[in-house]
Amino acid sequence: MMFRSVPRLRSIAVRTFTGLLTAALLSSCASTMDISRYNNERPVLQVENYFNGKLDAWGMFQDRSGDIVKRFTVEMDCQWNGDTGTLNEYFTYSDGTKQTRIWTLKKTGDGKLTGTAADVVGEAQGEVAGNTLHLRYVLALPVDGRIINVNMDDVMVLMDQQVMLNRAVMSKFGVQLGTVTLSFRKRQG
Repeated sequence: MMFRSVPRLRSIAVRTFTGLLTAALLSSCASTMDISRYNNERPVLQVENYFNGKLDAWGMFQDRSGDIVKRFTVEMDCQWNGDTGTLNEYFTYSDGTKQTRIWTLKKTGDGKLTGTAADVVGEAQGEVAGNTLHLRYVLALPVDGRIINVNMDDVMVLMDQQVMLNRAVMSKFGVQLGTVTLSFRKRQG
């Protein structure tokens, strides 16, 4: 009698595991960050002011085990016209390779913004509260001769009028692949 119920128990276990896995993946895909918690943080980030002019950044990519895979620097030249900003980013990686990304950001009101770039799939969605910008988008990332779309969950925090810190979590199918950490400095004058 015990052996007759084994397939049924196995079926229940598989369905339960599948349900839990699906729930975990779906919940990890959705960002749960409540940006409004930063409303009172200072200095207040005005995206059109901070990302205007020339900036320098230093960053690194760490895989999910924490190993530093790549280091890079970024020179940025940014300009705004009304509610639309163009951010020209020039990357130089530690292995000598170079990359350019040009962002177009549009303020859509109520602390929200959208963004596009050639290697961003669709439109980035952003929200500003206090000193913090939360930006979510899908990045078409070249890996070993092919393109892989990865989810980016970016949090940028203005420390003072010159320095901003940035941490982005990179994931695919709800599984964290690694993190990107950046420090921005706005050039004077």
